[in-house]
Amino acid sequence: MNADPHLANLPGAVVHDEIVPARAPWLYHVPAGRTLRIVDLEGNQAVDFLLYAAEDDTERYSAQDTVAAQGNLFLRTGTVLRSNEGRPMMTITDTSVAYHDTIGGACSCESNTLRYGHHTKAQHACVENFLEANLTEGRGKRDIVSNINFFMNVPVEEDGSLGIVDGISAPGLTVDLRAEMDVIVVVSNCPQINNPCNGFNPTPVRMIVAA
Repeated sequence: MNADPHLANLPGAVVHDEIVPARAPWLYHVPAGRTLRIVDLEGNQAVDFLLYAAEDDTERYSAQDTVAAQGNLFLRTGTVLRSNEGRPMMTITDTSVAYHDTIGGACSCESNTLRYGHHTKAQHACVENFLEANLTEGRGKRDIVSNINFFMNVPVEEDGSLGIVDGISAPGLTVDLRAEMDVIVVVSNCPQINNPCNGFNPTPVRMIVAA
């Protein structure tokens, strides 16, 4: 029997393994010390990602603190994802993609309308996925902060403008994150179809947690 390549080199036994359908939300509690592996199953899929401290979810992921602490806009192997208290929440221990984005934000019905026209307003978006997942634990729209976009390519141009271009991922590529505290992970498996972040074709991803 062939071994599952998506499970290679995990630091421990698998305790959770789930396929998140294209366009869907996902929420999971990851205790300190465990590793979350995100697998881009078909390639070129953007995975919008939020973190909350399990013991006090007024403490949550901070793009500003993360970028300031590492002195770089992009997230790579070794990046520590920091909270609004400046504390380490998770560490990117390995990634088969050169870098990930934390400045491009999450699509919403409102931003779709502004960027792509009023006919897109009814389309499902990442903000709605975040809301759907967060409401199960009592969080609302005010609790959605600037997020990470794993596998998404948002280059910064010479004039300082941001681009959203074809992804740099491929089928089966991964990112591993070790929890530095007990965290709640909230994901929107991005439903965007109006720009190249998903190759105009949202696809499933796999979420694997190892102890």
